[in-house]
Amino acid sequence: MEKTLCLDFGNTRFKAALFDDRVFMQEIILPDASTDTIQLLINEHKPSKSILSSVILHPPEIEELLSKTTRFHKLGHTSKLSLTTPVGKPETIGADRLAMVAAAVINNKHEFLGGSISPGMTMRFRSMNEFTALLPMVTPEHHFPLVGYDTKTNLLSGVILGMSAEIDGIIDAYSLKYSNFNVLLTGGDMPFFVPHLKNRIFADPNLIYKGLYAISEYNNR
Repeated sequence: MEKTLCLDFGNTRFKAALFDDRVFMQEIILPDASTDTIQLLINEHKPSKSILSSVILHPPEIEELLSKTTRFHKLGHTSKLSLTTPVGKPETIGADRLAMVAAAVINNKHEFLGGSISPGMTMRFRSMNEFTALLPMVTPEHHFPLVGYDTKTNLLSGVILGMSAEIDGIIDAYSLKYSNFNVLLTGGDMPFFVPHLKNRIFADPNLIYKGLYAISEYNNR
């Protein structure tokens, strides 16, 4: 039985997942992206393989540590993939996007066609707090009215329902271009949007981890 540690360093969260052979065992929320934190993970779980998806400037010592203790792969544009990416500048494709695409290839020819980038929920809440004088930073909640009755509920309605409408709008636009496609929703913020979407979707909170595991296996053959 081989354990694989899949690390995902995002702009707002640091996460990891542990696979035992092909079986997803658990998600681990990390307090930071430090060598001490990674060393504790290695000591506790003793993985034989590891893969890192990072969109931040993480300490280079982390890669050295993972290389010394595991069969390590850093996900990037030079990684071997079971799909093709758009012609142009493959080095600009985010590692997290490559991982998710590996778990859900966009078309039946195993081609990743591209997409779009939009601010996430935390970024939207934070921007309204940081770029205004009086708006507070609020914590996301599941229950709030359509018509807010105070500043907090106005922010919750604007961000969460606004993003839900945006997601539905993009899905509608894709449906005009492509007659047959599936929509997969993933990520830690996914539960806030699922109840408000009118379009049919497949929700998979572990999509990025499944992609990381698949890429790790593909590059460790």
